[in-house]
Amino acid sequence: MNTTPIRFHPRDPSAALGEPAADPITGHRVELQLLTTLKCNLKCSYCSLGVGEVLGSQTQVEYGIDELAAFAERHLAGKEVYVTFYGGEPTLNRPMMVEVMQRFAHWRFQLQTNGTLLDDLPEWVLARLSNVLVSIDGGEAITDGYRGRGIYRQVMKNLRQVRSQVGGSVTARVTWGNPATTFAELDELVADGSPFDYLYWQFVADEMYFEDSLARRQAVLMQLIDRFFSGTQRLYPVIPLMGIVRNKLFPGRAQELYAGRTQCRVSSHLVNVMPNGQIYPCPDMMYVPAMLMGSVKGNWLKASPLQHDALSMPCSGCEAYAWCRGNCMKNLYLGYVKNDLRYRANVVEPICELLRFIGREVDRHEPLRWFERLPLPVRRQITDSEVYEYVEVMP
Repeated sequence: MNTTPIRFHPRDPSAALGEPAADPITGHRVELQLLTTLKCNLKCSYCSLGVGEVLGSQTQVEYGIDELAAFAERHLAGKEVYVTFYGGEPTLNRPMMVEVMQRFAHWRFQLQTNGTLLDDLPEWVLARLSNVLVSIDGGEAITDGYRGRGIYRQVMKNLRQVRSQVGGSVTARVTWGNPATTFAELDELVADGSPFDYLYWQFVADEMYFEDSLARRQAVLMQLIDRFFSGTQRLYPVIPLMGIVRNKLFPGRAQELYAGRTQCRVSSHLVNVMPNGQIYPCPDMMYVPAMLMGSVKGNWLKASPLQHDALSMPCSGCEAYAWCRGNCMKNLYLGYVKNDLRYRANVVEPICELLRFIGREVDRHEPLRWFERLPLPVRRQITDSEVYEYVEVMP
């Protein structure tokens, strides 16, 4: 007897024929990103949710825990699920976080937060978090410039207060927007005594790459890469460099868990649920109706509309493709599929050039010879770090 579940939803053309729909999730792992609210207690000047007037548009969750359970039973059954609590500022809706963690105790949990309210979370909630991504923008002056006076010190104070209670890792998640960001600012985030275990950055998806800004970022990147390869007894915990070295030395690792798209999960297994229950693949594109891919309340799900398009996207001919594997799908979609020439020239192409630069600098340090000198525990941090599962490798 064929026991394959039949999954119908209003957009599924096979529904009328009674045929089983293809699984929208690639493989057996899924990131269920739950936006607890679109409200935030800060007003960061570059917030991507400000695009399309999304920010603050939904402050209350409009689906119940039983509806989420029914959705998970239908579409996520048999898969390894980890939840990322996201927002807005997710800790503003702590009751929802608590309810989900209690109802689905077998799932893993990550929190992406601005860090200002971490000290208000119950100790058992902190203990259950596999990773905490704390948004920060570099040093005190730059962070406060984007987020408000005193925010940097408040976040660092909160982190030091709760660090021992967090069950997993704590990662500094930097949006690298300001070209004035220095090596010293980034290095300090993972220095001895810092509450952060890892540093991760993303190059800002905004028009901040004019004049000498690329050269200024490249100068900082050279220092970070020099520091990364300067020793062998202890890993410099900078995730983009860790992941790029891994992908260069062991290219299969870039494809094993993530359908060959490094760690940008929007094409394969990111289920990004807004407070109203609608599902989009990318948290930065929730203002685009064409990106709708499901609904918790309607209990339907289809494959992500954000897929690699070999005809439009030039990635396969790029020197970085073997280890980058396509990078940010939102950027590629806007720049090449939608053919936004300004966005392509001012955002996509500069970021791609920075990635190629990183690759060349890594190669200059002969990563294979460096890896051969590493003790086994440090090798395992490069090849098998659990943090790769929670953070995209490509910046």
